[in-house]
Amino acid sequence: MPLGYLAAKGHDWLMTNKRALFFFVLSGIGLVTAWYYNGIAVMKAQDYLAAWFGSEVDMVLSLDLTIVAIAGSAFMIFEAKRQGMKRVWLYLLLSGVTAMAATFPFFLAMRELKLVKTASR
Repeated sequence: MPLGYLAAKGHDWLMTNKRALFFFVLSGIGLVTAWYYNGIAVMKAQDYLAAWFGSEVDMVLSLDLTIVAIAGSAFMIFEAKRQGMKRVWLYLLLSGVTAMAATFPFFLAMRELKLVKTASR
């Protein structure tokens, strides 16, 4: 569709794709950093539980990230259902293999693309 048509219909196609690109970039950074630092931790045989819950500061950060991950997961499930996005469970499953820092921005990018597709109908 020509951009003039989309602009006339009130859709900012270009800005939406920039948002999707932003989320794809964040997802890539989340994936690379998670794999890099997890690789180092595994090679050094570091204890994840001791690192996550070793001190009060660790507890604050760990519980903060856990609550954000739960809220993000719930948002992904609810929003996927609302937008008619399929296989949201795959994002959640992959977050255990990669990181929520990779799968949540990836979900947001895919959501942006879905919103553009829905708006152009």
